[in-house]
Amino acid sequence: MKVVLFCGGEGTRIREYSESIPKPMVPVGYRPILWHVMKYYAHYGHTDFILALGYKADVIKDFFLNYRETVSNDFVLYEGGKRIELANSDIENWTITFVDTGAKACIGERLWKVRSYLEGEDMFLANYSDGVTDLCLSDYVDEFKRRDKVASFLAVQPPGSYHVVRFDQDAELVSSIQPITDTGAWINGGYFILKKEIFDYMKPGEELVHEPFQRLIDADQLTAHRHEGYWQPMDTFKEQRQLDDLDRSGQAPWRVWDSSEEL
Repeated sequence: MKVVLFCGGEGTRIREYSESIPKPMVPVGYRPILWHVMKYYAHYGHTDFILALGYKADVIKDFFLNYRETVSNDFVLYEGGKRIELANSDIENWTITFVDTGAKACIGERLWKVRSYLEGEDMFLANYSDGVTDLCLSDYVDEFKRRDKVASFLAVQPPGSYHVVRFDQDAELVSSIQPITDTGAWINGGYFILKKEIFDYMKPGEELVHEPFQRLIDADQLTAHRHEGYWQPMDTFKEQRQLDDLDRSGQAPWRVWDSSEEL
């Protein structure tokens, strides 16, 4: 299946990077977070990507146009560097379509603008470009096919340190406060699976998870896959550091491609 990745974010909460590079290009280890997301999909056999670009689209284009396989692959150097033999390749079998969808477009607009590149696809994958997971994608896709609905997303429990506050009846005094992880709340974690009929529920300019998803709910056509395993977005510098430390330690849960386990 084709994979649409929304790559238009500025990453304003990661000030250390956002003025020079777009959020999908913020590094985790030797590669940008976008590469980790794409590598995940490629591990499950989905190597036809559509990048819905926005803020600093040229940086993402230049990264792939000048891609250096030697950064993340073993290789043998011959004749003082005149010839290099790679032990393996990251992107040799990837097809990447670059589509400029506007610097200020919302997710729904970006998806709407790439719909012509999805012609002939009965079903496709879509995702944000700044979150990683250890989800077994094959099982998730099989479940979606069995349910036979128009759309699904990954439901996860937020890993952050936010606290949920409840007020008493006069809306001034606090009646309770507790970590969001203790509330049993589930949030949208991305990793969408969509049928082509999704565009029948959309109108130009709408945000995907607002009006279109509400129409799907009204029609009993939206499902969610609850994932209790690893899932982590990269919204802040602190989260970037956490992901970077995990990657460099060799214990990154999302690097399913490092496993020798058969799919």
